[in-house]
Amino acid sequence: MHGYTQDKEALLKRMRRIEGQVRGIARMIDEDTYCIDVLTQVSAATSALENVALALMGDHLQHCVSEAAAEGGPVAQEKLEEATAAITRLVKS
Repeated sequence: MHGYTQDKEALLKRMRRIEGQVRGIARMIDEDTYCIDVLTQVSAATSALENVALALMGDHLQHCVSEAAAEGGPVAQEKLEEATAAITRLVKS
């Protein structure tokens, strides 16, 4: 079971909302909406995606990484390296 399983419905609801935001941005571009207004919506959608990513990362750390750390050995090391790489990707984006 994945760490986000308990939050799956909330995450899917957030993703549907983000999907609607992105469709709205495309519509704004199609309708030649003022650049700054479009950029504001892009920023909002980006922030929403970042919040989903942070929620997933938190669940991963609390569930997958903590279980692997309790188990110890190479599995723990692998999960820590995996989490570190994911955090690095999030920070760079």
